[in-house]
Formats: sequence, C-alpha cells, structure tokens
Amino acid sequence: MPNIASWHPQVVHFAIALLFVGVALRWVSLTGRVAFTGPAAAVLLLLGTTAALLAVQSGTDAHGPVERVPGARQAVQDHESRGKRAKNVFLFVAVLEIGALVLARRSARITQGLRIGSAVVGLLGSVALYSAGEYGGELVYNYAGGVGLRSGDTADVSRLLMAGLYHSAQAARTRHDSAAAAALFVEIGSRFPGDTTVWFLSAESLLRDRNDGKGALAALARFSVPADNPRLRIRYDFLKADAFVAAGRADSARATLERLAAQFPDNPRIKDRLAQTP
Repeated sequence: MPNIASWHPQVVHFAIALLFVGVALRWVSLTGRVAFTGPAAAVLLLLGTTAALLAVQSGTDAHGPVERVPGARQAVQDHESRGKRAKNVFLFVAVLEIGALVLARRSARITQGLRIGSAVVGLLGSVALYSAGEYGGELVYNYAGGVGLRSGDTADVSRLLMAGLYHSAQAARTRHDSAAAAALFVEIGSRFPGDTTVWFLSAESLLRDRNDGKGALAALARFSVPADNPRLRIRYDFLKADAFVAAGRADSARATLERLAAQFPDNPRIKDRLAQTP
C-alpha cells in the first residue's frame, strides 16, 4: 500500500464525521419514525469504518518522524492506541451492520437485534473515537506533530521555528522577563531578516523590551513601507511615534501622527492616537 501519511488529517476528519453521524442516525432509526435513517446509518457507518481503517494506516505511516521529536513519543503512542481502539470497535459495528443487511429479508427479529447491538456498540465506539480525536488534537497543538510531512518543504519547519521563537518571546513578556524576550526577538531577526513582519517585531522589541527609543528609530529607518500599503503605513508610523516618545521627542511623535491623519483623514484609530499623544 502506498504511503498515505500526508492524507491523515483529511481521512481522520471524514472518519469522525461519518461515524458520529452514522451512530446518531442508527439510534434515530430504532424509533421507526424516520424511514430513511436506517439505510443512511448503514451506509455512513460502513463508509466511516472504511475511513477509520485508512486513518489508522495513514497515522501509522506518519508516526515515525513525529515520534522522533523529543518529548513527543508518548503522545504519539497514546493517540495511536486510541485510534486503533476506535477502529476495532467500529469494525465490530460494521460486522453487525452487514449482518443486519444480509438477514433483513429472513428474520426481522434478528435484524432488529443486530441494529440495536450496532447502536449500543456504536455509542461505545463514539466515546473511543472522541478520545482518539482529543489525543490527536493534543499531538498537533501541544507537540506540533506532523510539521513538514505533507509537502516535505523545509519552509514548513522554518515557520514552526519562527512560531516557537515568537510564542516563547511573548511568554517571556507575560512573565515580565524583558531580557529573555529581547534575546528571542533578536534571534528571530537574525534567522528571518527578509520578513517584513520580523522587521516590525525587531523594532517593537527594542522599544518594549529594552526601552530604547533611539534604537527603535534607527531600526525603522533601515526600511521603508510601500506607499500603496495603508495597513503597513499606519503600523509603521504608530510605532515610529511611540519610538519618538520613548526618545523624548514628543513633538516629532505628534508631527508623525498629524501627517498620518492628513493622509488618512477618515481613520478613527489615527484620530484617537493623535488625541492621546502629548
């Protein structure tokens, strides 16, 4: 079978949707009041079980590189074991559903018993499926599992590195560790020097983490904002005004904001900022 690791997210979400809806319809079908729910439940449960088989296979294909990430092994194994458990439960549900389809014209009593069994076991399977999904979410959001697996592009890993440095810097600010935050933003700037957002972050860090207004002004002077990008222009001049204030040049800060207000006369944010500037 070909390696289908990169398809794991799509297959998993199809399996979850099909199986949850299939179990719900099977329970509704037991009331006998909505005729279409019986056949619909059978179709969805069989398709969902097939998707679950593919989900386990794609997860097995993907787990090697993810498991080698330091600290992620146990999270991968927990997710994998719960996924296999959910698959096994729904394989039993599929057997019950197929049995009910085969015996539908032979014994109404046995068929109904099989469908009741499918509903009960499917409910247990839903709990197992939810648990597998929860551990999968933990693997993605807590351990960044799967980065770079789909495309094989090293840019994916670079974006992960930037995100890690950025969130670490923000966490340092939250705990009021300005020195650590400043060092992390310097690291981001050195690794991603061509990114416009990083330029802003570097200048902002000089201002917020080092209280270095002059340094921030010098950093801002090294790049220009395109005239046709009002969003960046406003952000640039707001930061420049803050840097002027930190450098003890309030008049220059006000002049910067007045020029910005003249350029964008209908922008309320600029008016509010100008009103707050001494």
